[in-house]
Amino acid sequence: MPTPGLAQDPDEPFDTLREDGTPTGLVKARHAVHRDGDWHRVLHIWVTGIGPDGLPFLLLQRRGLGKDTHPGLLDVTVGGHYRAGETFADALREAEEEIGIVPDPARLHSLGQRRVTNIDPARGVTDREIQDVYLLRDDRPLSGYAPNPVELAALLRVPVTGLREMLDGTVPAVGVTVLDSATRSVSPGTITTADIVSTATAYVLRVATTAGLVIRGERPTSPS
Repeated sequence: MPTPGLAQDPDEPFDTLREDGTPTGLVKARHAVHRDGDWHRVLHIWVTGIGPDGLPFLLLQRRGLGKDTHPGLLDVTVGGHYRAGETFADALREAEEEIGIVPDPARLHSLGQRRVTNIDPARGVTDREIQDVYLLRDDRPLSGYAPNPVELAALLRVPVTGLREMLDGTVPAVGVTVLDSATRSVSPGTITTADIVSTATAYVLRVATTAGLVIRGERPTSPS
């Protein structure tokens, strides 16, 4: 569990990997993995559905201000690291820890894997991730989630069409519905591309496109 008051445990053990995903056999603490730039495994779950307006949406999380990477920016609905020795089934705990739901593995659409390197010299972080990416269809209202305020500042329901138009430069901003993690209040808001993790905008655009396909009952495609 995270250290009290922190969004993550700096001593959480991770299995380190080679770039091809094979294990090195070494286990290191989270802070050392991010300091040294070791490859490690991460789970991404994107939640999509149909909103009360009848339109497709994608859920994005606003990362907590205490996160060691990209604090305060918008990112994947659920994103978490595999602890040392964990399987995929074990790592699904991240969904409950972050947004308060327990996903049915049978309803998860695999979108493949991504290999991503993010470097933040100011924080001394070199984050090299092998991400297992999944899409989950869930139409529950935003109030049906219980985002963890230590992990997430907020959970946002973003219309797929508006998100795609913003990310491809057609419109400068898009209206969203925001669930505040601390107060559990729901309110309208607006986001721009600057709110999204800068290295993930193309990724988010591909996932938004794929979410639209899944809502229409078509086969999902890889976001890589």
